[in-house]
Amino acid sequence: MLKEITVQTNTQTQILDITAQVQKVVGESGIAEGLCCVFIPHTTAGVTINENADPSVKQDILMELNKVIPFDDDYSHLEGNSAAHIKASIVGFSVNVPVKNNNLLLGTWQGICFCEFDGPRRRHFYVKIV
Repeated sequence: MLKEITVQTNTQTQILDITAQVQKVVGESGIAEGLCCVFIPHTTAGVTINENADPSVKQDILMELNKVIPFDDDYSHLEGNSAAHIKASIVGFSVNVPVKNNNLLLGTWQGICFCEFDGPRRRHFYVKIV
């Protein structure tokens, strides 16, 4: 099963919890045990797994990425979004999560996070269940 999901980001950098959307796909798949892959087909956005209980964790991640990789630097890329490309490459474009009993096998505090680095934009991601 392969599903495309669309999200709208509202700021230049933003982390969205997409766990519920991904779990819905897993539930609809009917697959009791397997693997769920979430893939981001954008070069200025990424996906990671991190804490989803305290929203300040997402803010802290973005704050530190923005410190280490500032938007305004001496970049060569003409579009002006080199920082977004670098952040996305560091974070990564896919995550894999085991599926057990038709549920994502995440830790107690873990969630799947869509990471926007060049927003706001209408984005999409893919969920593949095997």
